[in-house]
Amino acid sequence: MERLNYQHLYYFWTVAREGNVSRACEKLHLAQPTISGQLAVLEQAVGEPLFCKEGRKLGLTDTGRIVFHYADEIFTLGRDLINTLNGRPGRRGLRLTVGVADALPKLIAYRLIEPALRLPDPVQIVCYEDKAERLLAEISLHGIDLVLSDVPATPSTGARSFNHFLGECGVAVFGTQEVAARYSDDFPRSLNGAPFLLPTPSTALRRSLDQWFDSEGISPKIQAEIEDSALIKTFGSAGVGLFIAPTAVEREVQRQYAVHVIGRIDAVRERYYAITARRKLKHPAVTVILDNARRGLF
Repeated sequence: MERLNYQHLYYFWTVAREGNVSRACEKLHLAQPTISGQLAVLEQAVGEPLFCKEGRKLGLTDTGRIVFHYADEIFTLGRDLINTLNGRPGRRGLRLTVGVADALPKLIAYRLIEPALRLPDPVQIVCYEDKAERLLAEISLHGIDLVLSDVPATPSTGARSFNHFLGECGVAVFGTQEVAARYSDDFPRSLNGAPFLLPTPSTALRRSLDQWFDSEGISPKIQAEIEDSALIKTFGSAGVGLFIAPTAVEREVQRQYAVHVIGRIDAVRERYYAITARRKLKHPAVTVILDNARRGLF
């Protein structure tokens, strides 16, 4: 491929953003055969398919993700150029694309990312949430600058990546005032038979909790197993059961969800990692995120 046709690339970028050709046609005011034909020409020039069927939507192939990442950079920069020429400051500034593993507590994710917003130069942050292994695949395709996770990348992920340990903390048991009054005395023995909202068995936290329950001879009553950490807290704030959250964000959890600490489990540790495609860090926002976490967050 010697020369890039930016018109074809723009059609591809629009279809990828809209999720199907029909919506892209409405946005571009073009007929469907026109768009489909131009996409076929672009795929022929690239030498590989860019889209794959995902139910009723169009998904991106691995090559498609790479092309989309660069197209997004190109057309975002083009908008900034137009704004600058029209006398308006560019909105883009630094761009930081972060993948957040779905098992990572959202309050922890915010605390980790927030220092990047205080850099002297404005930072545009793009966040994706998904399974850690899928996010790591995006790192290998250069679509994500940084993945925040509660588990490190391993050779089995198949992605060439580097782990940066950020820190660790214990966990606390939370509940509404009514639930807390029932289970606060004689902690942790009081947890035997208590209603719990737990993460799903596939998460590192759940495995650590199950080991701790076994070692303490505690059999909780599992009210629900919920993958999303924010949804667990929402159920907990409604009084459905007790839930676990990191002590590093203990105050925020109490304030945001109107719950109380019933007790702390120091034997169960939550560990946090930043995962990058390169060992040497060049992105200033990534550097400040890592430095801040290591200095004082945990």
